Amino acid sequence: MTRPRIHILNGPNLNLLGQREPGIYGHESLEDIARDCAALGQELGLETALQQTNHEGALVEMIQAARGVAAGIIINPAAYTHSSIAILDALTAFDGPVIEVHLSNIHKREAFRHYSYVSTRADAVIAGCGAQGYLFALRRMAVLLG
Repeated sequence: MTRPRIHILNGPNLNLLGQREPGIYGHESLEDIARDCAALGQELGLETALQQTNHEGALVEMIQAARGVAAGIIINPAAYTHSSIAILDALTAFDGPVIEVHLSNIHKREAFRHYSYVSTRADAVIAGCGAQGYLFALRRMAVLLG
């Protein structure tokens, strides 16, 4: 039996997790998050595929590539959250559930971080839970797909 595939997509600077501003973003690396998501995904009956890019167009292409392949998308668009209509448009063309994740609470930070284009498409938004937010998103995705 094929397990539903979940694409976990990450935007700019998330490749520096664990090194960059750990007081804000935590000490876990993106590799730690990928490992934890794969383990929980296995438990939930989901297959996970985590990707990261520093380039907006590449993130749009990752979203487009998920069409017809992934059952759902978990996305941390990082700084593109607040600026990318292109990412919003790509997500709007995706038929499955979308969950937006942010390590920090974007609503407690600088005013420009308070608005998210992605949230207008997301079926759920998880912010301020650190790396654990990805695990919460996977659990929610399992419910949405259930």
